[in-house]
Amino acid sequence: MGRIICCGLGPGDPNLMTVRAYREVRGAKHVAYFRKRGRPGQARRIVDGLLAEDVCEYPMEYPVTTELPFDSPEYARLLSTFYHEWAERLARLTRAVDIVVLCEGDPYFYGSFMHLHARLEGRVEIEVIAGVPGMTGCWNSVGLPIALGDDVMTVLMGTLPEDELERRARNSDALVIMKTGRNLKKVRRALCAAGRLDEAWLIERGTTSGERVARLKHMDEAECPYFAIVLVHGQGRRMEVIECPSA
Repeated sequence: MGRIICCGLGPGDPNLMTVRAYREVRGAKHVAYFRKRGRPGQARRIVDGLLAEDVCEYPMEYPVTTELPFDSPEYARLLSTFYHEWAERLARLTRAVDIVVLCEGDPYFYGSFMHLHARLEGRVEIEVIAGVPGMTGCWNSVGLPIALGDDVMTVLMGTLPEDELERRARNSDALVIMKTGRNLKKVRRALCAAGRLDEAWLIERGTTSGERVARLKHMDEAECPYFAIVLVHGQGRRMEVIECPSA
């Protein structure tokens, strides 16, 4: 029996992969990864040039991404069928070989692989290799501490209702807003209503060659890429800076 090894690849820059994930990717004979139909996929981009020449690839193409509302019954049905079919296929493959599944960020942090994990747990041997979450790479790109002292950090989804985004933005110190993409206008309005827009940063494609970092208030309200995060840094307790006496 083979295994399924899910590798967290980090935020996008291949140099931010863990040593353990790098070794698994380099030694993989069979790799699977999610992607939008007709696209190479972010996970596959991260490992470009690292895979063995004779590796067998299994692109898992989503049947739907933004074509339907994410909370519609049809969207749920299509995705559920998709995960079920791929879980069955991977289970059959692992009867003979190890499969390395590539996952952006950290698999246990909103990773799509968790939908397969739920369907495969107890049926095949699964190993999950931790990765640097995408938001960590983003706040390092800004170059400011996301939280200090007793700051409370809240992770929100841009898909939440606008009033919920506003309420939570008012009641937390540091904010990470994921799934911004098509929800950018709503996120911007919610932060403005909560009085947090001036503090907000927009990071697109963090840590990659296409990275863009800017104050959200200076950006227009056009849609941004799927791989985009909005950050509001906490202003918690800071230790007084005391100058050292000169020698």
